[in-house]
Amino acid sequence: MSTNAKIATIFTGVLVLGLIAVLVIAISQRTPPKTPDVNPETSLPTTLRDDTHILDAGTADVVLVEFLDFECEACGAFYPYVEELREEFAGEVTFAFRYFPLPGHGNSVNAALAVEAAARQGQLEPMYARLFESQTQWGERGDESQAPLFRGFAEELGLDMAQFDADVADPAVRARVQSDFDDGLALGVDSTPTFFLNDQRVELTSFEDLRAAIEAELAK
Repeated sequence: MSTNAKIATIFTGVLVLGLIAVLVIAISQRTPPKTPDVNPETSLPTTLRDDTHILDAGTADVVLVEFLDFECEACGAFYPYVEELREEFAGEVTFAFRYFPLPGHGNSVNAALAVEAAARQGQLEPMYARLFESQTQWGERGDESQAPLFRGFAEELGLDMAQFDADVADPAVRARVQSDFDDGLALGVDSTPTFFLNDQRVELTSFEDLRAAIEAELAK
């Protein structure tokens, strides 16, 4: 091989090695792909959202969600039974509710707004209970607004009334109630109360059907 050929071969080899070195450095400095963010809510039933009101959080993988209307007489009849189930399955079952104010009830939205406003001051459950326990006092009054009565309940609970009034009038609070209603429609809810147990609608013919469904789910 001539001297010029040897020089060309050496040059080519050096060039190849240089390119390999540059490639190795480039790979080592490449930003690793970002790990996708994990949404913790994806493990929850679709009947729940991150803003769903939880009454009790259980340790078992059993979640009961009720779509309710505070003016609905059937919801009022179920209320003490649900309270009994909450006590019976405390620590095991997660109990949650979502707003579903029926258009035929003149104060269903006012009641939901009062509960949501109370929730923003950490008084969700007291207002929730007060409305159900006094339902016969204010329910079925047609379009006669019961908002002043609900405001009185808020005063009795010791809420900041300026904040309560502002929240009741806040379009964002109304939108929060409406979003639950819209989700209910999407899930096929057409009456109240409607219960979902681990994302499956519970068909009820009696109060005891709900207990039986919970016990069956816990036994799995």
